[in-house]
Amino acid sequence: MTSFRLAYVPGATPAKWVRTWGERVPDVPLTLVPVAAAEATGLLRERAADAALLRSPIDRDGLHAIPLYTETTVVVVPKDHLIAAADEVSTADLADDVVLHPLDDTLEWPSLPGRPAVSRPETTADAVELVAAGIGVLVVPQSLARLHHRRDLTYRPVADAPQSSVALSWLDEETTDLMEQFIGIVRGRTVNSTRGRQQQAPAERKRPERKPAAAKPARRGSAGGARRGKPRRRS
Repeated sequence: MTSFRLAYVPGATPAKWVRTWGERVPDVPLTLVPVAAAEATGLLRERAADAALLRSPIDRDGLHAIPLYTETTVVVVPKDHLIAAADEVSTADLADDVVLHPLDDTLEWPSLPGRPAVSRPETTADAVELVAAGIGVLVVPQSLARLHHRRDLTYRPVADAPQSSVALSWLDEETTDLMEQFIGIVRGRTVNSTRGRQQQAPAERKRPERKPAAAKPARRGSAGGARRGKPRRRS
């Protein structure tokens, strides 16, 4: 059976689009394929997925990409940390903290804030464990902070930190009918949107109404008009 395979990186939330797909394309199952952020484009190029929800930066070579949204960047800290008392912080507020920088970090830093850790954690999940142990703090897209939520941790927005964007991507030469269906769903097109609908058959098209022709004035001497002659003399 034909299926549509959608890969997604940690923190991406395709659930609402999967539900809509099930309503509009019930005969084609949508299969979700979780993938690490660094491996997502490779999965597409290997044709192990039809499309993917990726994080920037994206290697666009041979790929289409539609930007979907940009995430708020937050700092994850223990609940008893001073930052937890603030509504929002800046990177300067992290100057005295050890800021963990996992190997799978998706943020593009011109320069890292805070003090560097002795070593880099392998993954964001590992870095969250180190935050819980009091080793340092972690700056990530908000969806990753939610994904790795713990009761003993909290997070606050970092106003001047780099941001991460999520995009829908697929191979240049693989814009199939199913791919067009999914693009329409992601972009919020309705079932009756212009794109994707079949054109009306010629017999079904509404013909323009013809305006009635203007009445022509009757010619002199025609049946429709009164014939004028010379008046007769009375005898």
